[in-house]
Amino acid sequence: MAALRVVELYSGVGGMHYALKESGIPAQVVAAVDINTTANRIYQHNFPQTTLWNKTIEGISLDDFNKLSFDMLLMSPPCQPFTRIGLQGDVTDARTKSFLYILQLLPRLHRRPRFILLENVKGFETSCARERLVETLKDCGYLFQEIMLSPTSISDVFPQTGSSGQDSVVHSVSPPEASSQEDGVLYKLETVADVHRKSTQNRDQSLRQIGDFLEPQTEVDIQQFRIPPKTLLRYCLLLDVVKPSCRRSVCFTKGYGRYVEGTGSVLQCQLDTEMQSVFTGLELCSEEQKLERLLKLQLRYFTPREVANLMGFPQSFSFPDQVSILQQYRVLGNSLNVVLVSRLLQLLVAEHEGSHVSADLLSTSSSI
Repeated sequence: MAALRVVELYSGVGGMHYALKESGIPAQVVAAVDINTTANRIYQHNFPQTTLWNKTIEGISLDDFNKLSFDMLLMSPPCQPFTRIGLQGDVTDARTKSFLYILQLLPRLHRRPRFILLENVKGFETSCARERLVETLKDCGYLFQEIMLSPTSISDVFPQTGSSGQDSVVHSVSPPEASSQEDGVLYKLETVADVHRKSTQNRDQSLRQIGDFLEPQTEVDIQQFRIPPKTLLRYCLLLDVVKPSCRRSVCFTKGYGRYVEGTGSVLQCQLDTEMQSVFTGLELCSEEQKLERLLKLQLRYFTPREVANLMGFPQSFSFPDQVSILQQYRVLGNSLNVVLVSRLLQLLVAEHEGSHVSADLLSTSSSI
């Protein structure tokens, strides 16, 4: 098959580009577009030969798009208008404007792309933006599928090709909720169902252990990634703590390293200390006693390189020297799982070669 000409919108640090390379599909990214200057600096650092447009998507004319004459469109529009913990502004959110602009342009292109892959968060599937996307795809005669999944469940999830205008949503199956406290004493602010779900995930032998994604100790200044005492005392009950032997983690977001709740897991480095012994009765301790207990776990943040590893970025991916650690966390939190997207691209091209097809990926994007 001839090399596909690919346009990568909302290119960020190049997650889609890496997924395309990982997929093995003969392709060339003829243009990448993003307005985030830090992300663009990282993208150019890793893909110096790719044409990168540092401009708004609305600033690209129909004529400019037509000149690119592309076969595949990859995009990961801003998720903030749809995320469940946000304001859910949907199409009224200014950050959705560029996506709506793309939907206006698509029917007017002289040569529409054969393949489209879009990634977003859970919440997009119930949005007005999604409805407009579906209407546009139908009007353009595309076949499309919608998939909601986690990187832990990418096998056998791509549904059979539907007919033009048909869509189906595939939900990954969540572990059943526990009806009894079978996984030990509850500590921290976790429910019985939380403990059971995490325990079930950690027993899944098909998943690699966290330790496989860690940097060698000799290459990391671990002290700079330790959880500060003030953070430990204030947020210890909210921390999602994992060990190197675990096979799960919380999805890493752009707030990792700055905020605690729901932004990503932290790593327990002292494995001789049982977490239950630290947290049981912790509320009865003085602050000094609490801190003494908590420090025994030697908790630390994952390094940006480790987060990138968990998200499937290859070892060739790197950051320019001038990008700070917090900036690295931020751009990674805005990215996607490379392995998951590469698999979807393989399935998209293999099963639908020769058709106008759009794969609309609705990803819950956990980290492993």
